[in-house]
Amino acid sequence: MACSASTPPPLNLINLSLHHRTTKLPKAPFSNTHINHRLASSYNDLLAPSCAYYPIAPSYSGRRLRFYAGAQRDFSSGEPPESLASDATSREEFSWSSVIFPFLFPALGGLLFGYDIGATSGATISLQSPELSGITWFNLSAIQLGLVVSGSLYGALLGSLLAFAVADFLGRKRELMTAASLYLLGGSITAYAPELGVLLVGRLLYGLGIGLAMHGAPLYIAETCPSQIRGTLVSLKELFIVLGILLGYFVGSFQINTVGGWRFMYGISAPIAVLMGLGMWLLPSSPRWLLLRAVQGKGSFQELKEKAIFSLSKLRGRPPGDKVSERQVEETLVSLKSAYEEEKSEEGSFLEVFQGPSLKAFIIGGGLVLFQQITGQPSVLYYAGPILQNAGFSAASDATKVSVVIGLFKLLMTWIAVLKVDDLGRRPLLIGGVSGIALSLVLLSAYYRFLGGFPVIAVAALLLYVGCYQISFGPISWLMVSEIFPLRTRGRGISLAVLTNFASNAIVTFAFYPLKEILGAENLFLLFGAIALLSLLFVVSSVPETKGLSLEDIESKILK
Repeated sequence: MACSASTPPPLNLINLSLHHRTTKLPKAPFSNTHINHRLASSYNDLLAPSCAYYPIAPSYSGRRLRFYAGAQRDFSSGEPPESLASDATSREEFSWSSVIFPFLFPALGGLLFGYDIGATSGATISLQSPELSGITWFNLSAIQLGLVVSGSLYGALLGSLLAFAVADFLGRKRELMTAASLYLLGGSITAYAPELGVLLVGRLLYGLGIGLAMHGAPLYIAETCPSQIRGTLVSLKELFIVLGILLGYFVGSFQINTVGGWRFMYGISAPIAVLMGLGMWLLPSSPRWLLLRAVQGKGSFQELKEKAIFSLSKLRGRPPGDKVSERQVEETLVSLKSAYEEEKSEEGSFLEVFQGPSLKAFIIGGGLVLFQQITGQPSVLYYAGPILQNAGFSAASDATKVSVVIGLFKLLMTWIAVLKVDDLGRRPLLIGGVSGIALSLVLLSAYYRFLGGFPVIAVAALLLYVGCYQISFGPISWLMVSEIFPLRTRGRGISLAVLTNFASNAIVTFAFYPLKEILGAENLFLLFGAIALLSLLFVVSSVPETKGLSLEDIESKILK
């Protein structure tokens, strides 16, 4: 979650640059065949250039030339501007070398989030070992262990609130640089913590970085990458989270028998955070964010516009201030001025997210990320090591090695989801995946109730859970969140979705051990299974299919 754009057929195409067109061009025949519909999941279709391929009569030479449609259209007649996504087939020329780094460095924020999940699985075992913890306060209570595990999630919750308040002021680039600094500080403090209180402070600071990174990364990636690969790259961020989980499992398996191994597990995040911070410092600001600031009167209009042109040129590997980037920025400004003409320099009220189409979008997106967590996902991932120990893999090293196998399987299933989400659609993957989640939770309950002599059942249930989660709730919830909110409230809507996600994640993670002691593992997993059935009902009754729809189509056809 490799990234590829579909290649048009070898038809003869003509290169014609149209300026100040007042007539609307027809849609390209066969356009649905050659579009990568992942662009429907993008945050910023308006930033894409309207570069469309139109097949014509084969009377020209075999060379493929480009047809640019819709550049600088004249709206003096009063007709409202259309999004660039509404052109027939929006395809932009770009250099792959210029795309890699604007995706990679923000995606490291997701990798560090995933790493925390994987490393914590092994660290909880190391911390409680009298022989291997290397500390005198290893005898942690259920509540203390819950705080260690969920401390970063409480920080992520606070980070989400912080992002809602300051993200638009900071911009995507500075938000991610701040996240990298918090990752570095939090990971270092946790690794060198002399006592439980200091360790919890480190976990909280690390979590603040998670909250900012998980808000800023998808926005920066969506706002800076070409339209035809935008959906793929946003989904690939989920793959980086999985890679982080797998890396955490690997580090845990190597350090589990080392005295004080938990310090190494948490400390290895620091150099990755340094790489992320340096990378973001070298990248340009998001052109979309610069134009939003210009339209909203948050700085010199001409200066922000010139910065946006320079940033877009750099992101596409073009000469500074090139005409193509200038045309794209001009057209985007026309659309943004129309979209924001009523709100002027105001950002809009907090309650606007809970009104009209935005409320419907929040019910869909917020409901998905809520059920994503309360079906037990944090518990299964964070406590994979202890669950496997109880399932018969008594040695800590055995449990962590099986966790690595689960991580590899998770990676495989995530890759399958990225490849198939635009072929099969969102709803089929959600319905099938959530059904499998419910079945796996029932199997875990049955294992703890009367199948305790068969540890393979626990491993099979965990694999089934992970596989079904990674083709459903894992990537598709966030893909839907990035698609479903109207342009006017998308930034705030995503902030609230992240807030909902981390709040429910923190609650479930913290409550797992206390509830396990009160209810028993068999009843707790049965409870999660019942919630999974409720989430299946929610998906069937409330979640629409957005495959192949532009953001404008979603807003006009689904949210109205």
